[in-house]
Amino acid sequence: MNDTSNQVPEFIKGGEPGLLWQYVQSLSPETIAQLSKPSSGDVLQVMERNIIGLLGGLPSESFDITITTSREHLGRLLASAMMSGYFIRNAEQRMTFEKSFEIADSSDSE
Repeated sequence: MNDTSNQVPEFIKGGEPGLLWQYVQSLSPETIAQLSKPSSGDVLQVMERNIIGLLGGLPSESFDITITTSREHLGRLLASAMMSGYFIRNAEQRMTFEKSFEIADSSDSE
């Protein structure tokens, strides 16, 4: 069995960038800004909870918190947050589709 938990995706590793990283770098600042914004307050709230869970949940108003990490670990955190964001966004889209189908079904039965 292969343990891939410590493998770093090619686009995060140092050295020659992979195709995904090249693609991301080619995007316009406007596109990056649009893709970086959560589509709703619900998605933003879930993402905030996820990142707090990854970093630790000490309340910042009660503690002076400093986080020190390596480039590799920061890259992994970023990749994890991005994947969570995509998952949450897809779940939100699915929920919206299911609600619209429920509305369509209920109006067809009337």
